[in-house]
Amino acid sequence: MTPRIEVSDLVIRYGDVTAVSGISFNIAAGELVTLLGPSGCGKTSTLRAIAGLEDPSSGVIRLGGQTMYSSAERKNVPTEKRSLSMVFQSYAIWPHMTVAENVAYGLTLRRLPKAEIEQTVRRTLDMVRMAGYSDRPASKLSGGQQQRIAVARAIAFSPTVLLFDEPLSNLDAKLRTEMRVELRELQRQLDVTSVYVTHDQEEALAISDRIIVMDHGVIEQIGTPEAIYNRPGSLFVADFVGAANLIEGHVADGGVFETIGGVRLAVAEGGRVGGTTVALRSSYVELRPAGAAVPEGVNVADGTIHRRMFHGDFIQYVVDWPAGQLIVRRPPTEMIAEDASVKIVFSADHCILL
Repeated sequence: MTPRIEVSDLVIRYGDVTAVSGISFNIAAGELVTLLGPSGCGKTSTLRAIAGLEDPSSGVIRLGGQTMYSSAERKNVPTEKRSLSMVFQSYAIWPHMTVAENVAYGLTLRRLPKAEIEQTVRRTLDMVRMAGYSDRPASKLSGGQQQRIAVARAIAFSPTVLLFDEPLSNLDAKLRTEMRVELRELQRQLDVTSVYVTHDQEEALAISDRIIVMDHGVIEQIGTPEAIYNRPGSLFVADFVGAANLIEGHVADGGVFETIGGVRLAVAEGGRVGGTTVALRSSYVELRPAGAAVPEGVNVADGTIHRRMFHGDFIQYVVDWPAGQLIVRRPPTEMIAEDASVKIVFSADHCILL
């Protein structure tokens, strides 16, 4: 089955600076894939190259099997002929137009019949839960409502590819969480192939079918949210995506990992041979009272609660142990006093050798 989006050996340079260094990936029809990474990693440049808004230095970009850009063929199809649409961080809606006029703008440019435009606008506004706002000036909308209109305008002409450039970064935390759910539901309802750019790892984990983690213009790892979180492929991914403890040491006899400080840990199978760091997610560590019985087949160490911080949905503990300090996140129902002695318990399956 031909991928909907194919990117091969893509290179993007700005003068002497290489923003994207020969990356390749495919996206299947109907899939939502997130380009995730810190500022300056090349994710937005990649998105803009797919859209035709950026001129790559070399490589190939295909949409639906059709070549949109090829340095070898000297081909670069204009944005308006790529059958895609884009939702920007800044919304980019027209403040002097009504909601309906904003949504109809692209349809009007395509010279569609008036009745078809009106029908499409009504249907699209209903999909983004803005049906009652069609005659309201766009300048009188809240940030969340403006973003819904930007999405409605993008999907109105039924593009084959939908691109999102950090669309929720200007919204407050609560609205951002709500809009994640709405965007994901809408994308599934439309079954449109989507590329989503963000630096927010929580957002990427919540909405994606797969995640492409980027850093310094290269791809660090591609995988499902669960794979990226539970099986990070590099130190960068382990540190950037989610909260992880990076425990230094070496692999000793019998495949056991010995930390600095002498704690011996069983690790998950399939880790990097000769690795010198173990990644352990803070949410996968249990804290039990000192002297409590623990099951066999798990890693166990003694520790002391150094600091306790209440975060509402979880409590974060800084725990002193022979290998230094661990960050541990537990439910707010598990309240442990500072300076208390504890047993630190975690599964070998959650110790990823990097």
